[in-house]
Amino acid sequence: MQFHHHGYVSGDPRVQPAAGTGVDRPEDLPDEVDVLIVGSGPAGMIAAAQLAQFPNIVTRIVERRPGRLEIGQADGIQARSVETFQAFGFANRITEEAYRITEMAFWKPDPENPKNIVRAARTPDDPTGISEFPHLIVNQARVLDYFAEAARNAPARVVPDYGWEFLTLEITDEGEYPVVVRLRRSAGEDEGAQRTVRAKYVIGCDGARSKVRESIGRELKGDSANHAWGVMDVLADTDFPDIRTKCAIQSHDGGSILHIPREGNYLFRMYVDLGEVPEDDNGAVRNTPQEEVEARANKILHPYTLTVKKVCWRSVYEVGHRLTDKFDDVPEELTGTRSPRVFITGDACHTHSAKAGQGMNVSIQDGWNIAWKVAHVLDGRAHESLLDTYSAERQVIAQNLIDFDRKWSSLMAAKPEEMEDPSELEDFYVKTAEFPAGLMTQYQQSMIVGPATHQELATGFPIGKRFKSNHVTRVCDANPVHLGHHHRADGRWRIYVFADRPAAGQPSKVTDFAEWVTGSPDSPVLAYTPADADVDAWFDVKVIYQQDHTGVDLSVVPRAFLPKVGPYSLVDYEKVYAADPNDDIFEARGIDRDGALVVVRPDHYVSHVLPLTATDELAEFFAGIFVAKRPVGV
Repeated sequence: MQFHHHGYVSGDPRVQPAAGTGVDRPEDLPDEVDVLIVGSGPAGMIAAAQLAQFPNIVTRIVERRPGRLEIGQADGIQARSVETFQAFGFANRITEEAYRITEMAFWKPDPENPKNIVRAARTPDDPTGISEFPHLIVNQARVLDYFAEAARNAPARVVPDYGWEFLTLEITDEGEYPVVVRLRRSAGEDEGAQRTVRAKYVIGCDGARSKVRESIGRELKGDSANHAWGVMDVLADTDFPDIRTKCAIQSHDGGSILHIPREGNYLFRMYVDLGEVPEDDNGAVRNTPQEEVEARANKILHPYTLTVKKVCWRSVYEVGHRLTDKFDDVPEELTGTRSPRVFITGDACHTHSAKAGQGMNVSIQDGWNIAWKVAHVLDGRAHESLLDTYSAERQVIAQNLIDFDRKWSSLMAAKPEEMEDPSELEDFYVKTAEFPAGLMTQYQQSMIVGPATHQELATGFPIGKRFKSNHVTRVCDANPVHLGHHHRADGRWRIYVFADRPAAGQPSKVTDFAEWVTGSPDSPVLAYTPADADVDAWFDVKVIYQQDHTGVDLSVVPRAFLPKVGPYSLVDYEKVYAADPNDDIFEARGIDRDGALVVVRPDHYVSHVLPLTATDELAEFFAGIFVAKRPVGV
């Protein structure tokens, strides 16, 4: 965390100075806004937290509830989400209060006495070290609290406008604020009152029954598996020995349970198999009483028993896999001819079972994906065509999730004797570990994802996948750090410059690149960064040398990697790194010893891999995204 460069900070450094729209922010909802976010779930809150970093953008988030969410339905936090929490500054704090999954136990019928269950296998949750971050369980409400804090502490000071229900919207071609939104007061002294708000863009994060989705004519299409599950968060007395371990439990004739311990040591969640649902059920299974769910749980757990003392939350749901054909308001045939104005995220555009633990996690990435793109357009950084990439990228990911969830749900619902291989369930869990961790996402080539022409220069940073961090040594203070952990959600692009072999200050490709990035009018840093902003305001350029940190002399490191920032023009020393001799990033990530450039988007995904000499290609890549800010030569 960096601070003091604008003057001495005696308070909480996580609270950034208010700026722009965050100064004297009006308490009442304005008549006109740049971005209106509908719904304060995971996608809505991360979108608000990201947009709050852009103080010149008027962002408001409306929520029909009268206040914060108290009990959330989602609880599984994959490693990719924790990486994201790191970018927003609260990974460590939420990890401390969460339950950490390190192992999963698989229980099956005892071959000697099938009426009883026995532990058949234990599998590590992350056997290959996919991420340095853990798999967590924590109440969704706490995730929202942390994102709300990040939004509230950011320069634009974004806070939810509670007690407003979205009714409908209309997209006009009139004026600067073409989206006309009708709202109704759902709480407060003026409950029932209606009003209109005009917006440049609307982000719909209002769940599976999304009215934003209906307003733009999108429909969730898919199927139901005709299989029901009772889910309960309970405090209970039990002799089941793995009550504090995540478990998949399959019985001989009673169905299955997915068991998930919750944070705080005592609470746990059970997804209890309620069996097949007749086609003419018409939702009657949702009225299954709690007593029946508990009875089924005890039948599955036999010979162990479960006595529920308190039900903190419960529900009954049928597995459904549904998806919209597009995640914005522009018809497929008109894509590229006009820019979208309305976007939908999360359950508003994709639904699936809860047992794969993906809903909140995928929604978080939806919200981050669209937020930084809208911010780039509104802030004058990028072309409007950037907005077309949201639906193109995220719709494919949602389809992949549904395909995975359909397989996982069917395996969980199957009886052991129906499986071709007795270990099929646990084998699938291990083989697909990267998917539920959220790390298989790979975006295809587009205006923000380059071709894989030079992928061999950094094989451990696949283009289109998230930037996988690694240990390095920060040269200025010899501290061992994770390189990716300094990629904060500040809207900046990262250019990681992996140096060739010569020592710092000696003639080399990296010194040539440094001269180009600070001296050529084609450099993205010079071409697009506003003249009155810090030199690293839009592009964070870091260098990683192959030498041990003791072999890097800061006095001869190019000025490109030691920029002067802030009103006092103070040197930022935290952009110069060296390979950790115990965990060489060049070796670990397959980086060519002749050096490489790795370009990373604001949301952590690798956009390009290039040789150090490919300055023309780098300039051309950013020219396809950014709008020029400075006249050539200035």
